[in-house]
Amino acid sequence: MKTPPRLQSLIEEGIIDSVVRPLMSGKEAMVFVVRSGEQIRCAKVYKEANKRSFRQAVDYTENRKVKNTRQARAMAKGTRFGRESQEAAWQSAEVDALHRLAAAGVRVPRPFQFLDGVLIMELVTDAEGNAAPRLNDVAFTPEAALATHATLLAEAVRMLCAGVVHGDLSEFNILMAADGPVIIDLPQAIDAAGNNHAQRMLKRDVDNLREFFGQFAPELLPTRYGEEIWSLYRRGVLSLETPLTGHYEPEPGEVEVGSVLREIDDALAEERARQARMAE
Repeated sequence: MKTPPRLQSLIEEGIIDSVVRPLMSGKEAMVFVVRSGEQIRCAKVYKEANKRSFRQAVDYTENRKVKNTRQARAMAKGTRFGRESQEAAWQSAEVDALHRLAAAGVRVPRPFQFLDGVLIMELVTDAEGNAAPRLNDVAFTPEAALATHATLLAEAVRMLCAGVVHGDLSEFNILMAADGPVIIDLPQAIDAAGNNHAQRMLKRDVDNLREFFGQFAPELLPTRYGEEIWSLYRRGVLSLETPLTGHYEPEPGEVEVGSVLREIDDALAEERARQARMAE
């Protein structure tokens, strides 16, 4: 296997000793198994912005802070330096989120080093010591599905209590380690208090869990944990000990985000249809 240039530079600098093999390729990065001394770790090599299928939508980058005002001005103007700064901020956001969540006790890979668009971190393994599979590649009994779903709900709550929403959580970015699920892929993680899209993204994250585990435990499908969790958070009563029921009734006068979004989608569809008729 030919060593990728950015990993070759890390070998030359003595940060890693060798590249063992490719592990996976995603929409934003390629991941490799690497050796560092006696340790086997993984290296996440971020793709260049024009080679990624995942875009830095404003929904994710809203209210993110940068290190200095020069970077902020350049990013706002869209200059070359601004685009480079935005790309660096996008990548370093995952490192920041990993440190923040690990400190809060969330099950995420331990980060070791971040340099030149490469993140060196813990290799999550299964019971045999092999790279852990993604949740999508695991079949569950109904009992195991309910238990793992409950574990991940607790992780989503722990993240929210730490002020973070994953923003892209699904069965494709959760690994099943020997001792339970581990959450990965966090460059799009958002600040729960500072991003106006946090409620919608938290609900989507939790709904994705419901839909996946509902394949194995259909009793999960009618649940509304996302709305319940956000309501508790918004009222300032969410904690790691808060019991969750999966039931949710909107408070009087409360706007249901899902209904509003559906109305917006319907209005957009009608407008597209109107424009198509005018074009004919």
